[in-house]
Amino acid sequence: MSQSKSKTIVLIHGNFVNNKTWAEWKLYYEQKGYTVFTPANPGHRGDPAELRAHIHPDLIKTGFIDVVNNIAQLIDSLPEKPLVIGHSMAGMAALKLLELGKAAAAVSIDGAPPKNVFPPFSTIKVVLPAFGFLSGKGYFMGSRDWYHHAFFNTLPEEKRSEAFDSIAVPESHRVSRQLVLNSFSNIDFNNPHAPLLFIGGGKDHIFPGTLTRTIASKYKDKQSRVDVKIFEDKSHFICGEPGWEEVADYILNWYEQQ
Repeated sequence: MSQSKSKTIVLIHGNFVNNKTWAEWKLYYEQKGYTVFTPANPGHRGDPAELRAHIHPDLIKTGFIDVVNNIAQLIDSLPEKPLVIGHSMAGMAALKLLELGKAAAAVSIDGAPPKNVFPPFSTIKVVLPAFGFLSGKGYFMGSRDWYHHAFFNTLPEEKRSEAFDSIAVPESHRVSRQLVLNSFSNIDFNNPHAPLLFIGGGKDHIFPGTLTRTIASKYKDKQSRVDVKIFEDKSHFICGEPGWEEVADYILNWYEQQ
């Protein structure tokens, strides 16, 4: 890796979880010599169990635009543009931050599609409750069964409840709604951009590997690098299920070879 390459990483958590999901990644990358930030999205700071018991007052105010702006403000305070890695909804946030010129490189892991890429019916079926079109609460809290299907489908059954207890949090309807309804969530696929890597899970029940490949294929600038890696045995819980180190290593090797 060249001396001029950024040694800063920003890890962005997706919907239905918070930044606690990045704790092991943060330590892992710090041990490799990186400065690592794992910010909580607005309304998501704290212990997941406490967040389930008491809705954070900022949660229902938070939309996708707020998530991106929160990370952009962090990046603007740093001495260098970071490698930005986002999971799920935050995979799309990573794409937007790259488009805004905030990232030295970006990685979308099991990432949500931009507004101008239509998802498959299987995705709509799983995430539709998160939009809350028939809810007056302002937020979605997935049941254990929902998480077991959407996140933990590759875990042994006896491990699923433990995983739910450790990571599940409520999510603002505004995040999902802005992703699909607000023009901010479009991506201009013709723009030149910094290096971009898409990671997908072959057993992801929310954003399948086929969708990951579709999003990547939309980027058109021939001078800009876009790579794709599908881990066929991984679920949407790719960053937390056993073997996450393989994914973390793949990303860092890709980045350091730019």
